[in-house]
Amino acid sequence: MIKTLVIDDEMLAREELISQLEDYEEIQVIGEANNAIEGLKMINQLKPDVVFLDIHMPQISGMELLSMLDPDTMPFVIFVTAYDQYAIKAFEDNAFDYLLKPIQEDRLNKTINKLLRRTSMIQNTSTIVPKCLEQIPCVGLNRILVIPVKQIEYAFSDISGVHVKTNKQTATSQLTLKQLEEKTPLMRCHRQYLINTSSINEIRLLDNGLAEIITISNHTVPVSRRYLKQLKEAIGISS
Repeated sequence: MIKTLVIDDEMLAREELISQLEDYEEIQVIGEANNAIEGLKMINQLKPDVVFLDIHMPQISGMELLSMLDPDTMPFVIFVTAYDQYAIKAFEDNAFDYLLKPIQEDRLNKTINKLLRRTSMIQNTSTIVPKCLEQIPCVGLNRILVIPVKQIEYAFSDISGVHVKTNKQTATSQLTLKQLEEKTPLMRCHRQYLINTSSINEIRLLDNGLAEIITISNHTVPVSRRYLKQLKEAIGISS
């Protein structure tokens, strides 16, 4: 069952979408909100798997709400809007999908099927992940890439998923950053980044206790204050 939250300031539009979603036995609507502030609170409390989010709302827009979510733990976000000029912007901000009002049944069905495929893939991946990983399976266009962990310089997450970076390519993994942190030597250096310490060429200390890593392939990776001390200790530097 996919736990779903609907956020829209228009009551009739919200009720209509909920009614449409009730036709899908795999979807469970666990809540609704009429503004972004209430919606953010419900996301943090209810932990939905997916949020149908109106873009144009007073005070805080759907776009602004999206930027407030933690990319490492956030649900899938499907924008719902009457303004088609927002559609391209939605994907630039890495929403899972978007629907135009009034929502057509066939278009909603396409979105739900896409959502079911993605959630099924994640669930299946979670059940087969071994205790220790030496290779990371990554998805590509009609192919599966298998990347040795030792080749990965860093991993990072954004709203579109989790990605690993080598000196030659960027690939998308179905694993979470937490799984990679627990099952590989990759080390947390930022809320959204893991680093392979053997790929560190330089650590630049910045203001306010922040830092950045320059990898052996000259990529820049941020380091937050929270993780700087343990990172320095991991490479043999006393704090």
